Amino acid sequence: MTLIVTILVIICNRIFNKINPKVHDILRDMSNVSSYKIIKTNGTGEIVEKKSRVIASAFYVESQQQAEEKIAEISKKYWDAKHNCYAYVIGVNSENTKCSDNGEPSGTAGKPILEVITGAGITNVLIIVTRYFGGVLLGTGGLVRAYTAAAQAALSASEIGEKTFSQMLTLKVGYNMINGVQYYLSQNDIEILDSRYEADVQFDICVKEEDVSRIIDGLTQKCEGQIEIIKGDVGYM
Repeated sequence: MTLIVTILVIICNRIFNKINPKVHDILRDMSNVSSYKIIKTNGTGEIVEKKSRVIASAFYVESQQQAEEKIAEISKKYWDAKHNCYAYVIGVNSENTKCSDNGEPSGTAGKPILEVITGAGITNVLIIVTRYFGGVLLGTGGLVRAYTAAAQAALSASEIGEKTFSQMLTLKVGYNMINGVQYYLSQNDIEILDSRYEADVQFDICVKEEDVSRIIDGLTQKCEGQIEIIKGDVGYM
């Protein structure tokens, strides 16, 4: 029985090793971009336009469901506001977009917010702009200016980051190689995500897909072959 299980494990491993590179290619071919911009931290901005109080909030979202849940949450929070307008862009290729004027004249709120997002080249982001009417009509031009400025303020208050198509690598080295590996990684601006000190030392790193071969070759040369490098997950990180 044990022999049968062992044989099955070996067969499964061989099949996975053949499939794994193909999975990598499929993931990479799903998009024609190597990286994309996101917001790393949510931000809030506020402006006043002719006595109207305009509050904008920017959120990181990964799906339409997340966006709709956040819209419902903010609408409940600002239940007494006259308008809660929004726009979002989702997807590596910004393929999922939506905007809403929420009662404002057509094209004066949702579209300006959406244009702020697309103009910044950011995806996986939702901006909700809440307006409290101040008693003075803003007019079409005033509304566009107000929603644009508020959306820009929310993005300015957010930290912008980037996700790059990368691969996780685990490095296994002897204790005598620690300084050399750490120096090489620092020279290549690669952060050590996790360290484990056991019989050997293990470092987890994340490397851009285009740099993986170069980094592996460089580390192997640096350690004179006394290093084991295990390839891990691939995707946008």
